[in-house]
Amino acid sequence: MGIVRLLDAETINQIAAGEVVDRPSSIVKELVENAIDSKATAVTVEIKGGGISYLRVTDNGCGIAREDVPQAFLRHATSKIRSKEDLSHILSLGFRGEALSSISAISHVELLTKRAEDLLGTRYVVNGGVEEGISDVGCPDGTTFLVRDVFYNVPARKKFLRSAMTEAGYITELMYRLAVSHPEISFSFINQGRTALYTSGNGNLRDAIYSVYGREIAANLIPIEKECDGFSVSGFLGKPAVARGNRSNENYFLNGRYIQSRVLNKAIEEAYKPHIMQHKFPFTCLMLRFDPERIDINVHPSKMEVRIEQQELVYEQLHAALAQALRNSILIPEVRLTEETPAAAEKPLPPPEIFETKRRQEYAAERQESVVAEDSPYTVGEQVTLRSLFSAPAEASDAARPQEIAAAPRYDGSLPDDPEAGTAGKTAEESQTAGGQPTEAADMTAAANGAQTQTARQAADGQQTAEAAAFTDIPSYRVIGQLFGTYWLLETENQLYMIDQHAAHEKILYERTVAAYRNHEVMSQQVSPPIILSLSLREEEAYLRYRERFAALGFVIEPFGGHEYAMSAVPVDLYRLSEEELFCSLLDQLVETPVFGPADVILEKIASMSCKAAIKGNTKISEREARHLVEELMTLENPFQCPHGRPIIITMSKYEIEKKFKRIV
Repeated sequence: MGIVRLLDAETINQIAAGEVVDRPSSIVKELVENAIDSKATAVTVEIKGGGISYLRVTDNGCGIAREDVPQAFLRHATSKIRSKEDLSHILSLGFRGEALSSISAISHVELLTKRAEDLLGTRYVVNGGVEEGISDVGCPDGTTFLVRDVFYNVPARKKFLRSAMTEAGYITELMYRLAVSHPEISFSFINQGRTALYTSGNGNLRDAIYSVYGREIAANLIPIEKECDGFSVSGFLGKPAVARGNRSNENYFLNGRYIQSRVLNKAIEEAYKPHIMQHKFPFTCLMLRFDPERIDINVHPSKMEVRIEQQELVYEQLHAALAQALRNSILIPEVRLTEETPAAAEKPLPPPEIFETKRRQEYAAERQESVVAEDSPYTVGEQVTLRSLFSAPAEASDAARPQEIAAAPRYDGSLPDDPEAGTAGKTAEESQTAGGQPTEAADMTAAANGAQTQTARQAADGQQTAEAAAFTDIPSYRVIGQLFGTYWLLETENQLYMIDQHAAHEKILYERTVAAYRNHEVMSQQVSPPIILSLSLREEEAYLRYRERFAALGFVIEPFGGHEYAMSAVPVDLYRLSEEELFCSLLDQLVETPVFGPADVILEKIASMSCKAAIKGNTKISEREARHLVEELMTLENPFQCPHGRPIIITMSKYEIEKKFKRIV
């Protein structure tokens, strides 16, 4: 008798559920994505016990027809697609038809749903994949899922869950990403009876970021909007001041879906490399829009992994767009001497539920007024003033622009062409007022002077890059003197600047060296005897794909039989690197992320050499030498951070100083 048997339906469901649901946050993800697909404008998520004992997701979407409810809980039952052809142009977040079946297989599920055109709603109960009953019920328009006792019938899976607090943390991170990826939807998250998150759903991404991540990050945002070949990118980049020690704040969404991608991570981190310290990672909130036919999201049931067509081209264009936005922004940290202590306020009413239409509208209006009234996240006048002091003159040569060198996606020995540098963002004619009419020149002037109106803020966001590039004259400043033998103090009309002489000199030396390295003609030197390299299959594939790029660097490599190759020539100037070290470093980068980026090992060596050669701290230099150092620093496109990411310049306003001396109360 044969040993092959068909598994029973219960076992099949539990196996399938293991791919889709691994913890309560997976359930929240699937149910909230279904709510978004149902055109909901408000979603409430409530959990108890980390979502293990109790979980509720309520939306005001289109609801489910009574006759469709039982079928919706069957495996591979979906309303999102009809045939295999639909898989090539999916725009919905869900489409596999596995979520409800998987969730109901490992928990107790109760569904309440009602369409706007129906008089009564539907209540449906299913436990462990077994239908318990269906009946009519009175309920508001939309859909509510009540999920209890997650993994009650799969003890092997339940024992691997973390504590309730940890599981609640996973759900909180998920809700943060959902809230910023869909600012047009009002999200409410309730944990143990306490409202942990509420967004107004007014469609303003900056407001959503403010609600989720708070004032500090909202005050340090750089807008970006760029049309690339085959995709577009918009959203916000965080300034280096809000960098963190992990990648948890690197958010990017592909067609509204949160994903993870090594290629996109590399593009973001390479663009930030000249601006943040090592082992620090930036805050980003980027909305990427692709033609659905250029991507494949049907890779894994979790839908976190996406395959992108022509990913190297995507990397190069995204990298260039982000690097340009950062180069044309003010990145000087400002010192604040006084911490503002908010006045004690009465405990506010909890946010309304989604079916409380009138109170939800009133709450959203009140919240919008309070956010607009706060000036810190939206002040633009000071940024224009700072850029006027530290912006590169228009006639600066390419040799003084090593950001493009360090950030260039193609490592081919020449500076990348950047015909659009300094022209990103909307023109004044494209910027619009709240009424939809073109913004007048007076509005732009008001924005440059720090006007606080909503119209001026929108105009300033669109014009930030264009206005920054327009300043070509360095205003007068006065050198006050040297502090602690290390820091030089500069005074302008309303600002005090402190410049680290070692970091400034290190940056100047670094950019000179990188520019010289990238601008010289490629020369090779013979190696005798040749170096024999043994490559793995993945390394060999990476080398063969980019062998022309390696040849452009000065490597001469020939097959030596099997998986071995003979390196007979190497670049002339290796900056104290061994031949194998440089080649293997480049190859390792390509194996990990299949895009040909800059040679990190070379840039790190140059940064180290520049640091050792720069003038040290606690070293007295004359005012004339300091002035020459400052003027040369001003010719750089990024005078704000040294090659290792430390700040070169910090600033303190006259207002802050006078407030500390009680001249301003």
